[in-house]
Amino acid sequence: MRDESHDHVLVATFGDLLYILAMPERAYFTYIVASRSHTLYIGVTSNLSKRVFDHKQKTHRGFSATYNCNRLVWFERFSGPKSAIAREKQLKGWIRAKKIASIEKANPTWNDLSEGWYVLDPSIDRRI
Repeated sequence: MRDESHDHVLVATFGDLLYILAMPERAYFTYIVASRSHTLYIGVTSNLSKRVFDHKQKTHRGFSATYNCNRLVWFERFSGPKSAIAREKQLKGWIRAKKIASIEKANPTWNDLSEGWYVLDPSIDRRI
């Protein structure tokens, strides 16, 4: 590897390479969940499937539970938390029409993007 700021070659040991290859890639998500009547909730998480499940189960009291925002209609993936949080703040600053336009560009029919991710009881195969 070449470090452009210095005129020398960087050397990585085999152990360094194994460590880099074994590191799990961390992902962060900015997401929008909506109610059937299109009430929107915008959030950020490092575990999208768990967070959407929490919304569906109303695990946490608050806006999304009160207004039944439990359908994942939009999300973006980021490699770092700062980018995801910045995007969340940006979206929260938008007017409603712009948020809806962004959702409809990616998901015109407002399908629940998490449909089929969860099984409540394997014996009855009832999906959320």
